[in-house]
Amino acid sequence: MTDVDLEFARVRAVLDRPTLRLMSRPTSAAVLAVFRTVFDRDVQYVPADRMHLQVEEHVARLQATGARVPASDQTSGEPTDTTARPNGRALCRDWVAAQWLVRSNSPDGDEQYSLTSHALEALSMVDALAADRALISESRLAMIVDAVHRWAARAEPDPDVQVRRLDAQIAELQAERDRLANGDEVVTVDDHRMRDGYTNISDLIRQLPSDFKRVEEAVAAMHRSIVEDFRQEVRPIGEILDDYLARTDDLMQATPEGRAFEGAFELLRDDALLLRLRDDIATILAHPFADTLGSGERRAFRNTVGILRQGIEDVLAQRRQLTATLRDQIVAHDVVRDRELDAVLRSVNRGLASWIEQGSARDRVPLGLLPATAEVGTLRERFHDPDNDAVPPPIEEPDDDVFEELDVESLRRHGGPLLAELRAALRDAADSADAFHALPPEQRRPVELFGLAHLLTGNDDFETATHVVPHRTVRPDGETVTFHMPTASLTGAPADTQHDHDHDNGQEAR
Repeated sequence: MTDVDLEFARVRAVLDRPTLRLMSRPTSAAVLAVFRTVFDRDVQYVPADRMHLQVEEHVARLQATGARVPASDQTSGEPTDTTARPNGRALCRDWVAAQWLVRSNSPDGDEQYSLTSHALEALSMVDALAADRALISESRLAMIVDAVHRWAARAEPDPDVQVRRLDAQIAELQAERDRLANGDEVVTVDDHRMRDGYTNISDLIRQLPSDFKRVEEAVAAMHRSIVEDFRQEVRPIGEILDDYLARTDDLMQATPEGRAFEGAFELLRDDALLLRLRDDIATILAHPFADTLGSGERRAFRNTVGILRQGIEDVLAQRRQLTATLRDQIVAHDVVRDRELDAVLRSVNRGLASWIEQGSARDRVPLGLLPATAEVGTLRERFHDPDNDAVPPPIEEPDDDVFEELDVESLRRHGGPLLAELRAALRDAADSADAFHALPPEQRRPVELFGLAHLLTGNDDFETATHVVPHRTVRPDGETVTFHMPTASLTGAPADTQHDHDHDNGQEAR
């Protein structure tokens, strides 16, 4: 093969990847817009039912605006009718087949969707290309130079060179410290350069979810390979278990993604490093240039530590889940039974193939249920309960001595106000409060204040009073309670003529 043939094969293999297939379709804009809307930066998993409804709603809205949207079958690459009502379930099924979505089970057993590393990579590329920035910037070049210098220092085998490098760094840092200690001005970068550095860091942060998802998919693929090998091999259970444990120990060293994750995991397991990263992020957002950032940009940048922790936790959870599955398969694996089931399925496929060759498309072949329906007679659903025939307990006779004897005087103590006694007291007094306190204790109950207010209604002093005076009452049990209410002067207003009408009403009430 010539050089151009090799290059053509390499480019064609790259273009066939799910990431570029997602970005090269005529409906790519609609699909990526739906992914970005449904899977926000803080949303990684969406329940299946909600996903289907959201996809239908968003695709229908884009279709109404005239955008080219995918139909229910986009995996074949052929043109389809985009005027029909979108089917969210069918679209999600097609996107799963195209390796853009993953359908899995949540810890509660419900089905959910998540983006694959290919879809996350496509979204990251769109975000990076949509940013208005220069591809070559001071911050990016400085990051490259610093990274090369740091790794060159680590790769240097000569200890004398290492010492000279460290002495130079110490001298540079000591000089800067002395300058600041002497009161010199702190040199900070301007808003433009700070914005350039923030954009460069944000580009790297946007790539983290797809990188972690790629590691998670690599772990799942390796475990599936182990399970497949485990099912096909006919060896003693101890030998299979030893082989499984050996491959699990080397699991994260078998692929570049696994080795990269192990290095990142060792780095991010340092809590002090993560705390320093969080403080550095807060310092960057405290710079004046951050006032030009949107709330979404600030939230995404502040959530960098959360993205790192969540990515590591997802990979570890995938590894724990699949390891548990493999352990259960090792414990419950039966080679003979699997072989028998394999033989039965192959015979069924051979019989089906022979029927298809002999018959036409409209022929019907009666198939019995496997296994056949069991014929079981009707069983009793309820059994005899002796308690249903038991005699109920006898009704107890009420005790007539439960209630105490009540007399008229006791009822009167707990009854309404004594209007006759109150009227008599008001007739011989100059002030309503003095008249009330002149009554005996058994006639100064709290309820008597209601009767007193009733009798004083219409008196100008009582209705326009601006202050209240204490009225000491005595409850039937002897407890003293003080209430505050207005008082009235009774001088020059004979109580017997002023309250004749009230007296008649009071007698009727009594």
